[in-house]
Amino acid sequence: MVVLFADDFEPEPASYNFGFKNSYSKKHCLIPLQELLKSSAFLVDDSCVFGVEILKIDVSSPEKKAVVVHKKATTVQNIFVQKKGFITGTYTWTMNNFLELDLQHFVRSPTFEVGGHKWYVGMYPRGNKYSTDCVSLYLYLDATEELHLESKKVVLMTLSILDQKNGKHLSATSGLLVFADTHSSWGWPDFLGLKKLKDPSGGYVVGSSCVVKADLTIVGSSNDS
Repeated sequence: MVVLFADDFEPEPASYNFGFKNSYSKKHCLIPLQELLKSSAFLVDDSCVFGVEILKIDVSSPEKKAVVVHKKATTVQNIFVQKKGFITGTYTWTMNNFLELDLQHFVRSPTFEVGGHKWYVGMYPRGNKYSTDCVSLYLYLDATEELHLESKKVVLMTLSILDQKNGKHLSATSGLLVFADTHSSWGWPDFLGLKKLKDPSGGYVVGSSCVVKADLTIVGSSNDS
């Protein structure tokens, strides 16, 4: 069960039970972002606290019953969300030799900086192991970065492949993401079908040029306790 609460207030908690057979929340919304940012109960002095109660399942038991772990084993992550003053940045990666890069398994953009941290865009031109006939696109925190535990970044991102002919850019926007360490990456394995990417009538690859854009917004940071 995930519970959202705030110190010194006693609002009705926003909670979600994953259930015995659910390992993730799918499209369930714990609380709308705008409602959270306007709340005087859940958001106090730009501080928002998320509590997570961990359940242990005894797989050796024929009944496979869920057993609640005692409080001492509970993990809580605090996420601090800023009400205003979000840090934003945009980076455009122009590949003038895309037809050569297309032969490689993985290519990465030059490093760029947003919010005092270094990032780069990674592309699998022929898709990674999670994709089928699609280009895969991800945002990475650069491996040279050293994030302290209290500095995990809560990020919103949009990745785009620009249509250089018609201006009909293809974009995908994430929800709130947490970049926890130097190996963190988020993105889409099936970002764009290879057939559509290389279609001459489209503008995603013109000659040997392909342009990828990253829009990044850092909305806060988090720490574990």
